[in-house]
Amino acid sequence: MGTRWTLRAHDAQLVESIERAAGVSPVVAQILALRGITGSREVTSFLDLRMTGLRPPQELPGLSKATEIIYDSIIQNKKISIYGDYDADGMTSTAILYRCLKRLDADVSYFVPNRLDDGYGVNGDSLRKLANRGAQLIVTVDCGIGSIDEVKLAHELGLTIVVTDHHQIGNSLPEADAIVHPGLPGHDYPFTGLCGAGIAFKLAWALCQRHCGSEKLPEDFRHLLFGCVALAAIGTVADVVPLLDENRILVHHGLGCMRKFANAGLRHLMGLAKLNDKPRLEAEDIAFMIGPRLNASGRLGQAQLGVELLTCTSEDRAQSLGTYIEQLNKDRDTIDRRILKSAKQQIKEKFDPGIEPALVLANPDWHLGVIGIAAGRIAELYHRPTILISTDPLKNRAGVGSCRSSCGVNLYQALSACSRHLLKFGGHPDAAGLVIEPDKIDAFREDFCDHVVSQVSLEELVPDLEIDAEALISQMTLPTMHELQKLAPFGQHNPRPLLCATGVRLASPPKTMGSDGRHISLQLKQANSRIRAVGFGKGDWLKQIDHEAGTYDFAFKPVINEFRGYRKVELHLVDFRPTKSAK
Repeated sequence: MGTRWTLRAHDAQLVESIERAAGVSPVVAQILALRGITGSREVTSFLDLRMTGLRPPQELPGLSKATEIIYDSIIQNKKISIYGDYDADGMTSTAILYRCLKRLDADVSYFVPNRLDDGYGVNGDSLRKLANRGAQLIVTVDCGIGSIDEVKLAHELGLTIVVTDHHQIGNSLPEADAIVHPGLPGHDYPFTGLCGAGIAFKLAWALCQRHCGSEKLPEDFRHLLFGCVALAAIGTVADVVPLLDENRILVHHGLGCMRKFANAGLRHLMGLAKLNDKPRLEAEDIAFMIGPRLNASGRLGQAQLGVELLTCTSEDRAQSLGTYIEQLNKDRDTIDRRILKSAKQQIKEKFDPGIEPALVLANPDWHLGVIGIAAGRIAELYHRPTILISTDPLKNRAGVGSCRSSCGVNLYQALSACSRHLLKFGGHPDAAGLVIEPDKIDAFREDFCDHVVSQVSLEELVPDLEIDAEALISQMTLPTMHELQKLAPFGQHNPRPLLCATGVRLASPPKTMGSDGRHISLQLKQANSRIRAVGFGKGDWLKQIDHEAGTYDFAFKPVINEFRGYRKVELHLVDFRPTKSAK
């Protein structure tokens, strides 16, 4: 199943207007126009990333009430327990609030559920354990908005509970003592894209102001919050929320704070990810290097170690934790490859991706903590919404599934329509999770496929590669890259510009990279210009590209590669095809 290339059309007059009004280069103006950022105020807001662009924390729905409840609990020396989540957003959210409350001399601890034993969201048994340990106030971070029964149980246990979350709001809200959510009904907060860590940062900011009795904070509190901004940046990128509005500001400044204000644990983690020698960190470094390492600890049932890493101050302990989490990441990678191989074999034996609108696969041998990564790879490979379900061979638990979308299908809508088959589900339009009894999987698969087709026809289940502009290799220079960098940080809803070059030859035979040959390296030639190109995860292209066969068109994202003080532009390849006019 091929990819459909679409070269996006742009309005030359509109581009010229943006160029004049905003004082930007033609290339930046064209990208802004293609992304619908056209008004002078919109352009200024997008490009101006000063911290003052963050809205005051008190404007976030429910935050003022939550601040008073939490601060009163600190004054009264009540036992506070932060109830986190096991992904990178949940870990950073927990770490932000824990570090803040410790600085305010609160009697605070944190609890992070075990992905394998406790499942997603607030767990009733865990609440009982926390109450038995003397907790009086529970503050959820990155979870709780769908925990109707669990919040009711918390009150029955005599607990005060504050919910802070950003996930999809259902038909009813939990009756918590306070709810902090950017999309809370009855409010009109202008940006609902904050992740759990962004909300936790705003809450920490407000608590510091409440403690100091002033909006302007002394230096030690500012340094505390700068460290929290670094964590919020990690959570924001790792949770794949839109890198727009306030998220752009948090990530931009968080990247700058990651070295200067990082605790011992984060410093060691960056060292293991080989980021300490990079002159400048980028959002992709979080997405591909930091986020996966933190997520590995959560996927393998060790999320509490991720939070400890992000809060510890001991160099020795940080080194031990970092080394252990690095090994967990390697283990996760091995398990992921095993699941991917098994899933592809199941598709080959039982399904025809050409006629199936979605892939719903199940296996008792799949590690339920890692199926989400494999589901994403299958969805990308076959261009189909994909659900991988880990069942229990002993039948002591229900099946647990991870869902990833493709081709614009709204997963949350489809799961909602099929909810009668499910014990539980939740998430976003692009990624979600579910719990299902194994004997319901076949009926669910049929119903789910029907609802996918009701959103997108089978003919439309072909990925559309929207290319921002065609470019010559000779145009990929450092000055051009400096202009494009003004659009950073890049990520969800603000991707790095995707360009294409046509009629390109290979200057030499392609080579695989990496110990397992998963990546490919090419030397591209167009007219008198040459440039290095890399295809990460594209090692299978080696059998498809013949450097003597003719010319190719390449879709790519240009980046600056910095090594030992030397800077050059290289291309990160996304797709290729033989040039249609090639003989």
